[in-house]
Amino acid sequence: MRLKRLGATQRYVGLCPFHSEKTPSFNVHGNRQFYKCFGCGAGGDVFKFVQEIEGLSFYEALKLLAERAGIPLPRRSEYTDAETRLRAAIFQMHELAAESFRASLRGPVGAEARAYLDKRGVTPEQVEAFGLGYAERIGQTLVRLFQNQGFTPEQLEQGGLVLKRQDGSGYFDRFRNRLTFPIQNESGKVIAFAGRALAPGDEPKYINSPETPIYRKSYVLYNLHRAKDAIRKEERSVLVEGYMDVIGVFGSGVREVVASCGTALTTQQVQALKRHAERIVVNFDPDAAGANAAERSIQILLGEGMHIRVLGLEGGLDPDEFCKERGAEAYRQALNKANGYFYWLSDRARGKFDMRTAEGRVADFQFLLPSIQRLTDKLERMAVANDVAGYLGVDSGLVLEHFRKAAGDRKERTLATPDEPVRYVERALLSLLLDDAEARAQLIPRLRCLPAVEQFAARRIFQTLIALHDSGAPFGFAELDARLEDSDRDRLARMLLGSETEGEDPALPDGEECLRLLEAQRGEGEIAALRGRIREAERAGNLEEALRLTRELDRMPSSRRRAVSRPRGVQ
Repeated sequence: MRLKRLGATQRYVGLCPFHSEKTPSFNVHGNRQFYKCFGCGAGGDVFKFVQEIEGLSFYEALKLLAERAGIPLPRRSEYTDAETRLRAAIFQMHELAAESFRASLRGPVGAEARAYLDKRGVTPEQVEAFGLGYAERIGQTLVRLFQNQGFTPEQLEQGGLVLKRQDGSGYFDRFRNRLTFPIQNESGKVIAFAGRALAPGDEPKYINSPETPIYRKSYVLYNLHRAKDAIRKEERSVLVEGYMDVIGVFGSGVREVVASCGTALTTQQVQALKRHAERIVVNFDPDAAGANAAERSIQILLGEGMHIRVLGLEGGLDPDEFCKERGAEAYRQALNKANGYFYWLSDRARGKFDMRTAEGRVADFQFLLPSIQRLTDKLERMAVANDVAGYLGVDSGLVLEHFRKAAGDRKERTLATPDEPVRYVERALLSLLLDDAEARAQLIPRLRCLPAVEQFAARRIFQTLIALHDSGAPFGFAELDARLEDSDRDRLARMLLGSETEGEDPALPDGEECLRLLEAQRGEGEIAALRGRIREAERAGNLEEALRLTRELDRMPSSRRRAVSRPRGVQ
């Protein structure tokens, strides 16, 4: 993802990686080390970001970041919780399984699998690069390996690589007599496998790992960890259907290729792709099943704001076959010439309507209209609608009439702005008290005595901050944020990321000036209340009470009745 720095501040903004949007609402505060999206509400620190993006536990995110920074972590198991230990065991089981499968493919038992790969034109280099392997027929290879390594029954059952016999007498391997494809997360760790049948009549042709504590298939794309650098460089991804298509296309030299892992394309998979590029070419197999899958995928991609082209290859070839027959350059040229998705959908609809009649052409357009409506940008929707009208030969006036009726403006979902406005004095005090321990020591004793705090829009934030200060432990943004409810966490982020605070950071004199203003407002409130009581006494004809209150007003220090200058920025 790309972030843009805002002026000379330590604030950055960009498109959110967690939801589809056209207008950037994802903010990063460099000094305080947190992010916040005002579109979907996602927020947190660097550990939370890595957890969400990579699908890791906190300890795994901590370990990953420590490795990147070259910081050693304690290795003692008591520093991790039970869930993290289970996930670590399952990761280890998958690494052992991958090594075992590769060894079997190289050995005598892998002859049939090697013959299949040779027939498909998969080179030894591709076999090595993609870690392909073979699961033996006997169905006890992994069971014995894991038991010899001391894995517990719970770990065996949760790992997804072995199955428990129905009679409870033991376990057997999930993958048997199959060519195996390791599936990795974006960090390159093996988290699952796919297995292709080798024996005739052995169905289904492909089986995949079940979901486990380390594998959520709707979040994972095959080959993304290898392809992501090329996707960023080419500013597009290529989506194909199968594992062999990925291997063939990637092996030919077109590196930006991925596939879903044996499932229909999901919103989460598209979001993972969009983090690297918004353009995509869909190149599924030319048969009916491939066309149906492509049509479903287009709707998911449109919903996430992707820019879509669809490639249908000449000769009814699938991507792997095309690259082997005609080479990478021909395939790359075909990708570059791929048409917009609406032309592909329109051609697909021609079989449903009589395009020789005006009614048939309008029906075709109406078939396409829901897909056009899913475009998030209004101008792009209008442009595509006009292009489709011209392609179909439909009267533009009729198109606009249908379009106005059916396509309302779509507004990106945003978090509700807090009802109570936050004044400068609150923003300045909060920023200062978060950053400066000396300011907290001097200002908080005075602040807690002021009734005005109870009138703050951010009063709960200040109450929590004061409680943290009273605990005596050092704290900052993360500790304060962790103790707030969701609505106040959103308000805190808005106060610290709001455009009003982009100037110089407030210093201790600014905080003292803010407190002086609040104290003066307290005096002004007391004076106003006294004057109101004097007027009420006069209207009631109670002159004695009116005179008493007037004398009380006169005894107030004159400094409390003078106008008070306001600190800079106060409106």
